[in-house]
Amino acid sequence: MTTQASDADRRVLVRPSWLEATVSAVFSAVGFTPDDAASIATALVEADLRGVSSHGVMLVPMYVDRLNAGGVTRERELDVVSDAGAALVVDARGGMGQLSSPQAMGQAIERAGRYGIGLVSVRNAHHFGAASRWAMQAAQAGCIGIAMSNTTPLMPAPGGAERLVGNNPLAIAVPTAAGVEIVLDMALSAVALGKIRLAASAGRPIPDTWATDQSGTPTTDPEEAVLGMLLPAAGHKGFGLALMIDVLTGVLSGGGWGDQVRPLYREPDRPNDCAHLFLAIDPELLGGAESFRHRASGLAARVRGSSTAPGVDRLYLPGEIEAERAAHQRRNGVLIERSGLDGLLAAARAVGAVVPAGGVLN
Repeated sequence: MTTQASDADRRVLVRPSWLEATVSAVFSAVGFTPDDAASIATALVEADLRGVSSHGVMLVPMYVDRLNAGGVTRERELDVVSDAGAALVVDARGGMGQLSSPQAMGQAIERAGRYGIGLVSVRNAHHFGAASRWAMQAAQAGCIGIAMSNTTPLMPAPGGAERLVGNNPLAIAVPTAAGVEIVLDMALSAVALGKIRLAASAGRPIPDTWATDQSGTPTTDPEEAVLGMLLPAAGHKGFGLALMIDVLTGVLSGGGWGDQVRPLYREPDRPNDCAHLFLAIDPELLGGAESFRHRASGLAARVRGSSTAPGVDRLYLPGEIEAERAAHQRRNGVLIERSGLDGLLAAARAVGAVVPAGGVLN
């Protein structure tokens, strides 16, 4: 394992607009239209702005490798497999999740406006980045938004020593009278695999509650953890929820589930074949949107105003820290891992993308 670096050595402050322009240039160079390249870039940079670097620009080299090898396509249109009014099954044809997901959630929102609820199940999909972005898309349209995905198996069953189910992320976003304030976004492992990859690239250890080595023994070595297994959040509860998300995404859609979902960082020529589920619930058709938003605001105020433990100054809603961090970093620059920046610039050089000048602030 490499020597641990200091925070000053491993993090770089850059302009968000420069970061978006650079990522967009990379995806334009590998064959996407300017609009689609910009959409992918915006989604990735938003994750970095919110402090979810494991789903940000560090993914660009992996995406480029898979695009060049054929494991992900440049398709953007969804094929409708079945349409039952409030529920759709669509095929993403192996395209980038940052392009298929806004379309799928847009369909869910439109159906929710007609039926009170809209459900879109996506098969033959590819990694969609941070799940919160797609749940928030629905909440910004006035709906409760739910987004989930399965991933390649990373976690064992309780007591097991074999990768059996992915850490399968789940996001729920709730509109309130003040806007979108309540946003849950969680993977069902103790942490996302991307955080372990960041630790490995930065040469720093991880807590022994995050993952095991290949034998199932807890480890603090991120490189061993990448080869081993993630530990589920909350033990058997996290495993059970992850298993049910595999049902609601891959099994329900007729897409990949379990080890049919291929790893992102190996076999780049093979489709990822994950599956997604997008759900929008329109409060207007289920008792009234204004009443719901005010009641949700009351719930938010109750959380914020509840008693604090000794030494705690403030309580936060799910997603509130991320929203405040994003607002701050949009104004002052976004901190990214130096390894992530180096990987992005290397990918840009490899594909012949023109990188704008003047992006680094420190």
